Order: sequence, then structure tokens, then C-alpha cells
Amino acid sequence: MTDKDLPDSLRPDTLAVHTGIHRSEANEMSEGMYLTQGYAYDDAEQARDAFAGEIDIYMYSRYANPTVTAFQERLAAIEGAEACFATSTGMSAVFVSLGSILGQGDRLVAAKALFGSTLQTFTNFFEKWGIVVDYVDGNDPADWERALATPAKAVYIESPTNPMQDVLDIPFIARLCKQAGALFVVDNVFATAIGQKPLELGADAVVYSATKHIDGQGRVLGGAILGSDEYVNGPVKLMVRNMGATISPFNAWVLLKGLETLAVRVRHQAASAMDLAAWLEQHPKVSVARYPLLPSHPQHDSAVRQMTLGGTLVTLDLAVGDGVDVAGPEAQAAAFRFMNALRLFTISNNLGDAKSISTHPATTTHNKMTPEGRAEVGISETTVRLSIGLEDVEDLRADLDQALALV
Repeated sequence: MTDKDLPDSLRPDTLAVHTGIHRSEANEMSEGMYLTQGYAYDDAEQARDAFAGEIDIYMYSRYANPTVTAFQERLAAIEGAEACFATSTGMSAVFVSLGSILGQGDRLVAAKALFGSTLQTFTNFFEKWGIVVDYVDGNDPADWERALATPAKAVYIESPTNPMQDVLDIPFIARLCKQAGALFVVDNVFATAIGQKPLELGADAVVYSATKHIDGQGRVLGGAILGSDEYVNGPVKLMVRNMGATISPFNAWVLLKGLETLAVRVRHQAASAMDLAAWLEQHPKVSVARYPLLPSHPQHDSAVRQMTLGGTLVTLDLAVGDGVDVAGPEAQAAAFRFMNALRLFTISNNLGDAKSISTHPATTTHNKMTPEGRAEVGISETTVRLSIGLEDVEDLRADLDQALALV
């Protein structure tokens, strides 16, 4: 049975607990997990009608699954989207969000500052398949106006960006996208659905690595694409169903339960991140601390307009002394000394976890970029990305302080 009808005016925190509930005849409190690959038909006629598209029922879990449906409905409600389609990973969501609409000769416009695997996808696959990728400086309005003065099929950005936390002007880019006839896709992983609503700011679609904050406890992989019903239940659904980038019901169930506590976790982590960022930028061993809601952030005004929370990450550049090449081995060694000395920050390339994490982007998440490419978006050997967890903020501050003493 489906749970009782809900008022239309519910806020996201309430929707995170009460949407996507389809109780079985057992009337369970925790949502059911349907670990099945297929479904039985009442008769041959029903199977025929299902495959002909004349009736809408569950047919095969590569197409749809009750647990996955519950996750999709709940995330769509929190995001304020017409529709959501879950995928096996965040990168499959990135790929499908664009691959489902792009073809040979189409033009994709993308900001230069992107996650390493996203850049690899564009370079090694899209460009090879005849898709033209036009990169722009995400914070240069004139560059956006140049790139979108002619038609484009799609535009893709992260905001804030990984790892340097540039905040791109989403409403401005959205207006240009409409003029160029482009579908505007925003990777909202750093901000989360709790801290920023790209669809309300003019974006057409949002992608997530649900592996990050939505799970938030390092358990499973997953991704999601959100947008209009026409887009999500049209080209996106068609591609995922046939290429097979389907999320498993177990992973969807874990993520479904993660959504219930998403707001509580993210708000706590964001408060700690803001506190630590303000402290770190005053620390003598830190040359720059980047956090969207710090007044010192270069796009602070955009961040205040677009974001209700600054996110859970702080990106810093270590002060390694005059004469030290920030792209050289001495700078890398200083960053490694700092990271290896941390006791509460686990070294990992993940983010958004309950446990605090430190990452060296130049040698991990963005290591496939050329040194020149990394320098262009602000990544040096002194750059360390910190994902702030659920620990006591004073314990994290003490840990960072003792490790910075070794830089």
C-alpha cells in the first residue's frame, strides 16, 4: 500500500522522512528492500501488454525496481524536481546526463574546473565520438558570452568546483543557456540539495554522486539525475535502461535511508567547516583557505545569493615559505607531512563522509591533468582538500593545528 497523502506545503526536512514510502501488506515502518532481478506476470497477455508499453508495471530491475523508485521519489521531493533517475555511480550520472542527448557534431560547453574523471570522460569519449567540447573560464562572464553566442546542445558545470570551490553564477549562465538552446546541467555534489537548489536558479538538470553526502557513511556507490519529467523519463531513462548503468536495490535502500538524515548531517558538517575555514585562513602555516561563505572567497557575493549553506569542504593551500616552488617536490613533501600527521582525518579521495577526510588533489583526483592544466584552475602541490565530518569541531581544530606545525 502507498502511505497516506501528504500536504503540498511540506518542507525538505519533512519530505526526507515521509516521501517515497510504499508499504507492503506487512505495513512495515522501515521501507522494504526488493532484492529481485525480475517480476512475475499474471498471464501472457499482461507480459505482452507490459512490453508493448500499454501498461506500466515492474518488468525487470534494470528498468525499474520498487526500492529504487522510493529513492528516486524521495530525492526528487527534496530537490524540488519533477523527476529523478538513479544510476549505479555518480560518474554514470554525469555520463548519462549528457550522453543521452549528445551526438556526433553536437557542441558541449563546459567550465574548465571539473572533477578529473569528468574531464577524462569528455576528452577520452565525447571528443573521440565527434562531440565538440568548448571549455570556458567559469568565472569570466565574457568567456561565457563568447561560448554561448552560438547554439550549443548542452552546458555542464560544477558549483562549487572540485577542489578549489569556485562558485559559478548559475542564474547568469542559465540565461545564456536559454539563448543558446542548451540544456544546462549542474553538478551539485559540493553544495548538496540542502545547501543549494540549482533548478530554482535556472538550471535544467542536476547530477549527484549519491556516494558522497547522500550515503555519507562510506557504504555504497550511487548516482542520480534530476530535472524535468520530459528529460528524465525520456532520454535519460532510455539510456540507463538499455546501457545498464542501473543502481542496485540494496544500494538504493541504503541511500533512501541516508536521505532521512542528510539535512542533520550536512548542517552539522557545514557549521564545522565554516568555523574551521575562518580559523585556518588566519593560521600562519596556511596561505589561502577557500570556503564559499568566507568573506575572503573571490565569489563570496555569488555564494551568498545562491547557497544557504557553504558546504562541508574546506580547501587550503599550505604556506611553504618563500622560494619554494608550489609545483615542485618540496611543496608536495610539505603537503604529505601535513596529511600524514593528521590523526582524525583519514586520507582518501572520497568526500561527504561522517569521518573527516584529507585529499591531495594533484596526485589523486586530478592527477591525470597536466601540471599546466592544474595550475590554470588553481591546484598546486600545496593544495589539500578537507572534507569535514561529524567529529567535535574542537577535536578537529586541535588535530589540524598539531599537523600544521610540521609544515
